[in-house]
Amino acid sequence: MLPLDKAYLDELNKIAKKIQESEDLAKYLEDEEEEHYENLKISFEPLIHQLSDKVAAENPLQLINFERRLMETDFEGLFLPRLLGYSVMRGELNENYKYVVPQDHFKDILMAICNSPNFEILKKRIGQSIQIGFALSSNIWITNLLAPIQNKRIKYFLQSQQLDKFRSLEGRIEGCRVYKRQFRNFNYMTADFPKNLGELKVQWSALKEFLIYRIEKKLDNTSLIPFLKDLIGNEEFKGHDEHLQIMAVTALFFDMNEEDKVFLAKHLNETRAKHPEFVQKWLELVLELHRSDRVDLDAAADARVSALLDKSVDDELTAYYNLMDIIHGVGYVNEDAMEAVKAFYNQRQGRSLINECVRRTIFNYFAKLLNNLEVTDYHELFNLSKIYTVYIKIFANEKFNQDVKKLSMRYVKRLLKKYTDKRGKDYQDIKKFVSSTFLDLNFLKEKEIVELFKTRRRRKKAEAQS
Repeated sequence: MLPLDKAYLDELNKIAKKIQESEDLAKYLEDEEEEHYENLKISFEPLIHQLSDKVAAENPLQLINFERRLMETDFEGLFLPRLLGYSVMRGELNENYKYVVPQDHFKDILMAICNSPNFEILKKRIGQSIQIGFALSSNIWITNLLAPIQNKRIKYFLQSQQLDKFRSLEGRIEGCRVYKRQFRNFNYMTADFPKNLGELKVQWSALKEFLIYRIEKKLDNTSLIPFLKDLIGNEEFKGHDEHLQIMAVTALFFDMNEEDKVFLAKHLNETRAKHPEFVQKWLELVLELHRSDRVDLDAAADARVSALLDKSVDDELTAYYNLMDIIHGVGYVNEDAMEAVKAFYNQRQGRSLINECVRRTIFNYFAKLLNNLEVTDYHELFNLSKIYTVYIKIFANEKFNQDVKKLSMRYVKRLLKKYTDKRGKDYQDIKKFVSSTFLDLNFLKEKEIVELFKTRRRRKKAEAQS
């Protein structure tokens, strides 16, 4: 984590000063009426949220120290319930839905709330966050958190937040699923960058998730480049899978200036020579990202890596990105691209990792077109089906065929919701196309086609019985 920039700190100090000078605070301190505290919340929490968003977007590695400033008494506990939720959501979970690393920042914020003179008001907004935070923590960690608390009222409140329904894995999964909905529009992610091999082994997964999150949200990552360079250039890390993963995400998705590109290319190719399973591990990540719906492993991503690679190295990675250059360069519908894919594919085992990456590249082109195609442009599906035929023949892969079928059927169902006049030209064109082409492609059987276009009888309302 990084110290807070003076500009952010000055803004926080201004807000704190206004809080302490506000009439609502004076009234609240005088009569302790909750409505005055609510007025404080209405007046100042939006300002804090706005500044929190700014720090999270521009300098996310400063978020923890930003939040620590908010835990000081002159903020009167404002925004702490939201921060408690952020701290719960940041923790990395294992397969058992328990935190991989104890969440000390969650503990610090919770203790700040418990020690606040406004605890009785704040506790009304933190129950669910404590329940989920405790559910994801170990019993020993919770016991150690509760042990020093002297106030019996506060201690009993915290103990009551340990719910039986979260003792099971299923309960924790469902609880997290429901809880995380309220945070989907907030930017709260931060991360630590490892300085030694021990930290790398522990922190890499959370760091990777943080990077993917920022790529997914299309945030400005300029402030992260120096820290990524330190990690990528660390000689101790080279040859380790965790280093490769972070370097690969950086190479695929981060736009850099020319100097930084030279730096990244140097260390990528050095690691490529040093890591005994570099190509295998790289392609495993490529496939993982292709299967994800969070990031777009598109032509730009492949081009970034292709420009970094030393193509004089005659290995499968060079061959793969040479093929990507052709596919993205002339277009996947071009005959030269089709021939290049066919030649590449036939030289390797059909179910090999590298061939699966090629299949996902082509499928993602299909998906991008159909998922964004307006129903009025359905003739594009007719044209695309000709391309389907070529690649289905090249790949001879049932999983690819089924994925293309699902993609196509989803679009066809959209068409049938739009074009309901069975005598209309649009409907008849669609029916004719599906009946012929989907049968030829083995997407549907004749019986299924009949069922798809069968007229559904509307049930007549039952006559009232006398």
